[in-house]
Amino acid sequence: MSSKFYLCIHGHFYQPPREDPWTGEIRNEPSAAPFNNWNERILFECYKPNTEAEIIDLQNKIVLERVNNFKYLSFNFGPTLLQWIKKAHFETFQKIIYADKWSVNKHNGFGNAIAQVYNHIIMPLATREDKITQIRWGMRDFEYHFGRKSFGLWLPETACDNATIQALIDENVKFIILDPSQAASIRKFGTSNWIDVTDGSIDTTRAYRIFDGTDKRYIDVFFYNSYLSKNIAFGDLAFDANHFLNTVISSVNNNISEQLISIVADGETFGHHKKFTERTLAYIFDYLVEEKGISVINFTEYLVLHPPQYEVKLKPGKDGLGTAWSCSHGVGRWMEDCGCSTGGQPGWNQKWRTPLRIALNNLKKKLDDIFINEGSKFLIDVWQARNSYIDIILDSSDSNISVFFKENSKRHLTKKEISRCIELLEMQKLSMFMFTSCGWFFSDISGIETVKILEYAVRAIELAEKISKESLFDEFANMLENAKSNISEIGNGKNILESIRKRKYEL
Repeated sequence: MSSKFYLCIHGHFYQPPREDPWTGEIRNEPSAAPFNNWNERILFECYKPNTEAEIIDLQNKIVLERVNNFKYLSFNFGPTLLQWIKKAHFETFQKIIYADKWSVNKHNGFGNAIAQVYNHIIMPLATREDKITQIRWGMRDFEYHFGRKSFGLWLPETACDNATIQALIDENVKFIILDPSQAASIRKFGTSNWIDVTDGSIDTTRAYRIFDGTDKRYIDVFFYNSYLSKNIAFGDLAFDANHFLNTVISSVNNNISEQLISIVADGETFGHHKKFTERTLAYIFDYLVEEKGISVINFTEYLVLHPPQYEVKLKPGKDGLGTAWSCSHGVGRWMEDCGCSTGGQPGWNQKWRTPLRIALNNLKKKLDDIFINEGSKFLIDVWQARNSYIDIILDSSDSNISVFFKENSKRHLTKKEISRCIELLEMQKLSMFMFTSCGWFFSDISGIETVKILEYAVRAIELAEKISKESLFDEFANMLENAKSNISEIGNGKNILESIRKRKYEL
């Protein structure tokens, strides 16, 4: 092969927060049987196997070697998922952290792991304050667990718009990863002519740069190889290591001297969605790349070695709301019956998404107003305090709480006032958890993911009503009457809310 190329395979490992907001424990999820819940099932099928992927003999009997795939994969873990793994399966957590530390030494000080927006909200649909908090919490959580700062940040569903880009630049995030379909036009630095790439034809073998209107502030962007990535997700590429690498090699452009071949996939493809395919990765990384002379790299190292020479503009998306990798209608999947759905029965619709989004947006405004009005009595800057609250989430020791209030309160607070502030900040955490993207992703409002975000909403309402003495539940419930389930016996969102509240009182 006449041209040199670098291979980067990125896995996005994520599950939504599943903890009961009243008990902090994950309840039994029958659909995950024979496991107690989906976190446990996917841990067994994916996360753990990828820390000890087996390479076996031709008779499928003898394990020749065990490979920690995270030593070679570029990857991100959802912060709430990683916290659960640390608590419930510490040995697997340790292996993930060890793999990143190993990769730092392997890649000139640049590790494989990158951070993720905290609880997987759709950033273009979030308020400015929520965008900032989600970025800061995600980056801080990463630093706490991995012991270093992250250059990059994974955007849930790669959902992005100009306001999100601005927030990322403001927070000094160095790079993000997007789908080629999200690019609109490119031009080489120093030239004036923009080249249209709205058909997905952007060259994904290099990094690009987005400026914020000046030539000094910017963020860099990687666009992954769509053909290879989709073949991993929806084709057979993940099942055969030799076929995998031969397909990668055939995609190399021999007219380019050095290039990046980047593949991005739902990390749970490897072992959960496609059984035993963690073994494919292990054989590729431990045997084939060296045999074929391929250089495995991560995004951060590649960016340092090959800074962008091209600028890119992104598509605005429908109504200027941005674009995403899993919705061809911009970000419609998380706000309307756009036609995208997963699961369900013939004839089902997702008209429930719009009233759900409207009701939650209305509730969010009320929760924010209560937070500002009540929090301002005690806190110097309520939003700065919320941004810093991640430190208490990560470490709720008395000494850490003391430091937090010393830095954020207007004066010395009593224990009762500190408790009130914690309730306000927990209310705010829940006000973001209720926008976790999975609540809109699937086919019906009665799905466990949507019920979970409604549980977070109910708990946030309880805290808000306790603090402000305002009544919020009835208005929220009445708005959700318009969010009708496809299952007649379920009814609508209001019925689901009432069943949540009833179950809570039975705890």
